[in-house]
Amino acid sequence: MSSLSVIEICAGAGGQALGLDLAGFDHELAVELDATAAQTLLLNRPTWDVRVGDVADLGIFDPSAFSPDRRASAGLHPIDLLAGGVPCPPFSIAGKQLGANDERDLFAWAVEQVKIVQPRALLLENVRGLSMPRFAGYRQHVLDRLDQIGYHAEWRLINASDYGVPQLRPRFVLVAMRPAEFQYFQWPEKVPGGPLTVGETLRTIMRRNKWKGADAWANAAAGIAPTIVGGSKKHGGADLGPTRAKRAWAEMGVDATGVHDTPPPYATRPMTAVGPKLTVEMVARLQGWVFIDHTIDGHQQQVEKEASKDPSVNLDYAWKFEGRKTARYRQIGNAFPPPVARALGTSIARALRMEGDAVDRVVDAATDPVYRALSQAKTYLSAPQIARESGLQLTDPEVDRRITLLSRDFEIIRRERSSELEYKLGDFRAFTGQDDHLRHEHYRTARSRIS
Repeated sequence: MSSLSVIEICAGAGGQALGLDLAGFDHELAVELDATAAQTLLLNRPTWDVRVGDVADLGIFDPSAFSPDRRASAGLHPIDLLAGGVPCPPFSIAGKQLGANDERDLFAWAVEQVKIVQPRALLLENVRGLSMPRFAGYRQHVLDRLDQIGYHAEWRLINASDYGVPQLRPRFVLVAMRPAEFQYFQWPEKVPGGPLTVGETLRTIMRRNKWKGADAWANAAAGIAPTIVGGSKKHGGADLGPTRAKRAWAEMGVDATGVHDTPPPYATRPMTAVGPKLTVEMVARLQGWVFIDHTIDGHQQQVEKEASKDPSVNLDYAWKFEGRKTARYRQIGNAFPPPVARALGTSIARALRMEGDAVDRVVDAATDPVYRALSQAKTYLSAPQIARESGLQLTDPEVDRRITLLSRDFEIIRRERSSELEYKLGDFRAFTGQDDHLRHEHYRTARSRIS
């Protein structure tokens, strides 16, 4: 099969990049804000064009340079895929869910680049929080905007465990294509039999130093992992998550209060009654990677030898990481699992090649009928009018509640007329490329703290 081209934004340490690579996509460009993660990309793919900095800075990434006209003038085909894992904090359940009001939000900006680059497909992923009712209007705006540009799109909440990764890790994914090719797109099927358990996944590493308790531990660690959290530069060292996650880890015999340097038994920092701590290599394995420590002589040969005896170790996913322990852990914990990216990339590639049967897909379903009613109105609407236009049976207080929710991402203009409150949809608050948007000042003053 001929390769397909991809531009990846907010590429991180390469979870999505590796998966797309294995699915047959060639990276024409990868952009990442964190310098250490960018070094990781180059360590593994030294021939790639990897750029470090704010992806919305035209000095780093100029989308017009990849437009179909510019590509054609250079004798190149249009970009096949624009992909990325844009920042999660604007939508994270663990955060304030500021959405369009969060200076880190790049989701709406990424959608706008589709109009310029005109890729044949778009793949964006984010946290589960974006799928919640809080962001129904935001999601509807994205669908409507893509429709205006000429793309059909669909959201889907997927779990990494459905694609062979031994942790739940729900991610909210958006895929968009031109209508003719979108008919061929099918979400990847789940891996039969489900993922390995934590114990099955880590047994080989736990045995590495001849720990006598390795097999008993592996047999007891019979579930899949809680979602691994990479954290940010604002918080401390490597840590496997909040209190609830730590309890889940403890039930599988894992001490989640930190990350150890080596598999057990330990020469220092004795094991607690809970059980062993994970290493960065183990965390990577639970994310679907096969971690290769290029700073340790013979480590790659050791892993390859283990892989020859353990069929669960897939060297397709071998990857090296730059940085020290905490930096590596954050890169791994914040990543999109490579096997999931590979499954999605394979489905997208099949659709772009129009393989399989075309399906008359139902698209553009209204995720927020109230937003849809306001966005299509040419004037102010009262609460009863919004209820009628949206097709919903809503009381006035319920309309006002939904309007209040929308006002977190959109300007809502209110006026009182004939003793009745009326509403009109104003500007979208998100950054879409505006020169005067407040995100520019935020990035200028807080660049070193953003992750």
